Amino acid sequence: MLQSWLILLAAILFEVGATTFLKLSDGFSKIIPTIAAFVLYGLSFWGLAVVLKKIDVGVAYAVWAGLGTAVVAVIGFYCFGEKMTSLKLFSLLLVIAGVIGLNFSSAGH
Repeated sequence: MLQSWLILLAAILFEVGATTFLKLSDGFSKIIPTIAAFVLYGLSFWGLAVVLKKIDVGVAYAVWAGLGTAVVAVIGFYCFGEKMTSLKLFSLLLVIAGVIGLNFSSAGH
């Protein structure tokens, strides 16, 4: 089971990298970031598909999407100069709280 969680973590990191390269692709007008985004999204979906054999789909997807969203928002703030408002920060904390709640809800399975 630990291996599945490590693969899910890798899938999240691939998704975060892919989304970052998607931003850098400038609307698919820059070829290297575009190719990197497609490759990393492919690896991310592959990792997510693999872990769905062992982890409940609701939990795996919530962790993948929720943590990916939170990390991408932080990257947007630090690397791309995007605004981090109080509402955005609070909303991200709610996403993380939801992921944690889903994890605990399936701990007995």
